[in-house]
Amino acid sequence: MTVAEIQNIGGSAAAFTADLRNLSQLDELVEQVSKRFGSVDLLVNSAATFAPTGFADTTEPLWDLQFAVNLKAPFFLSRAFAQHVGTDRPGQIINIADWRAVRPDPDSLAYSLTKAGIVAMTKGLALALAPNIRVNSIAPGAILPPLDRDEAYLDEMGKRTPLKRHGSPDEVVKAMLYLVTAEFVTGQIIFVDGGEHLG
Repeated sequence: MTVAEIQNIGGSAAAFTADLRNLSQLDELVEQVSKRFGSVDLLVNSAATFAPTGFADTTEPLWDLQFAVNLKAPFFLSRAFAQHVGTDRPGQIINIADWRAVRPDPDSLAYSLTKAGIVAMTKGLALALAPNIRVNSIAPGAILPPLDRDEAYLDEMGKRTPLKRHGSPDEVVKAMLYLVTAEFVTGQIIFVDGGEHLG
């Protein structure tokens, strides 16, 4: 659907699939994309799995899944991307975190820990990959309802933020466009959450 929308407005797009728990497929993914489009300049680590389980209910398989998809995959995909970019041309990585990265949610503790790891990784990679690759992060809040909830749930979540409303995907896009063009910004986390992380 997204590919078709991009193509309909004159852009070039293609879809690629990979099991993010399989490290060899991450390297192959970068190779496939570069073969299709040539040099790749931007990586957005946005895939994640969310399981709202507290401390007592977190099983080892659930822990392993969330850390594999939410933290391990972005780390190694970033490494494959950095190897592709090299040290002679600019590149950029944007990681999608969450407000829970700085204010852990006891009802989704393992998930919160993976997003705290994303924030730490963003800062670490910003140092490790400088000066040619910039690394930043966006931490959204109430933007879309969970798969099992509706718009009314999102409205209720929005009321808990200092701005008293929920956000929209367009607001995340605006933050991303800023980071893409902000050539003197690296290692930063932009919260697009209506102030929810301030708690």
